[in-house]
Amino acid sequence: MHSINDIEALFKRVEDLTSHVAHLENEIEDLKRENEILKYLKRENELLKALKRENELLKERLAKYENPKNSNNSSVPPSRDENRPFKSKSLRKKTGRKPGGQKGHEGTTLEMSSNPDKIIDHVPEYCECCGKDIGAQPGELAERRQVIDLPPIKPVVTEHRAYKKMCSCGHVTMSSFPGGLQAAVSYGPMIESLTGYFHSRQYIPFLRMQELFRDIFSVLISEGGIHCLLNRLSTKALPAYYRIKEMVKNSPVVGADETGGKLNGKNIWIWTWQNELLTWLKGTDNRGYKTIEESFPTGFENSVLVHDCWRSHFQTDVQTHQLCTAHLLRELNYFEERYNHRWPVRFRKIILDGIKLKKKLNPGDYYQPHEERTELENRLKKLLAFRLDENHKELVSFQKRMLKYKDYIFTFLYHPKVPPDNNGSERAIRNVKVKQKVSGQFKSWKGVENFLVLRSITDTTLKNKQHILNVLNLIAKLTPTD
Repeated sequence: MHSINDIEALFKRVEDLTSHVAHLENEIEDLKRENEILKYLKRENELLKALKRENELLKERLAKYENPKNSNNSSVPPSRDENRPFKSKSLRKKTGRKPGGQKGHEGTTLEMSSNPDKIIDHVPEYCECCGKDIGAQPGELAERRQVIDLPPIKPVVTEHRAYKKMCSCGHVTMSSFPGGLQAAVSYGPMIESLTGYFHSRQYIPFLRMQELFRDIFSVLISEGGIHCLLNRLSTKALPAYYRIKEMVKNSPVVGADETGGKLNGKNIWIWTWQNELLTWLKGTDNRGYKTIEESFPTGFENSVLVHDCWRSHFQTDVQTHQLCTAHLLRELNYFEERYNHRWPVRFRKIILDGIKLKKKLNPGDYYQPHEERTELENRLKKLLAFRLDENHKELVSFQKRMLKYKDYIFTFLYHPKVPPDNNGSERAIRNVKVKQKVSGQFKSWKGVENFLVLRSITDTTLKNKQHILNVLNLIAKLTPTD
């Protein structure tokens, strides 16, 4: 039997165990609460990280709005500029000169003709002092004034008559009409060439062209007639068009660019390949390498291709490339505004120094070592190796792109005919945008082809300082068999 002391000790043990269990239960509850707190803190930490990521993303997006891309710091066209930036934001720097003609420039004035078509003599008949008749007295020429004007314009109708004669052998011979006279009544080469001129040079819409022919030239012509004349003129111009293409292909320097257009509300692409004397335009449904491959299957093996870094141009087989420094300068302007960093400022200075050096180089300097050129390349190499803040994502991306294409930044310092920018291509293709703003979108692929064929010839004529209407008139006088 257990003694009372043993029983008391047992009860004491039970009480201790009960107390210990209660303590353990309290600790378990505390651990549960701590576990819940840890889970809560973990969730809060994850939420905080997500909020930080979102905050960085929003800051990135907000910075783009604070320093938006526009036509002065990127390739965004002026028509898409928000609130249209001031002209002082362009790449051009102030020269300190006043606007208008500069001192010492050669002026022009309206000159008198030495052989006027019509002369009207104004001879006094009476003395303005005493009123005496002086009409019989010989007069002395005191002063001349001329008025240049245009006579009323009216069309000249030329009738062609074909006759037939019977020979003594009984055979009847009939004379033939000149080539191109198929219909009973047709428009002549001057009207045909004027239609092409108004279309490809002045960008006049068809309805206004009808009005112009009617009111100024007294020629009635329908919209369908204008289409027919443009089809006829562009067909005759095709040999010259493809000759321009061949000459561009064999040029030592070729500039390339592309822009969007509209065909019945759908997007199309207008491409140009050009140089200082030639312009060739083509319309396609894509902006990829497919267009280049179809147009120039063998590329430009002996040419320096100047372009704006569009990836399709790097797939073209060429001698080498030249990146458009005007595009780079606009991007650098944007990065300076966007990140307020010295890196784009230094890069811009290197490019501008290269352009200045281009103006100083003699023909022989391009083909031998040149100290200033080497110094520029070393400065560029050092700048491209500079470690940028990874948070400046767009600037880092630009630096990587420049590292990839660094050999094409100063190509213009090794070739005398290579320009530092692709402005020539932009000028060649800008006329397509002007045409669409004035005349509206294209309505058919034939219309696209007609305009680009005639515009290629028009722009080439302008570059060679020839008379556009005379050139188009020569083409209009051709027959399809010429």
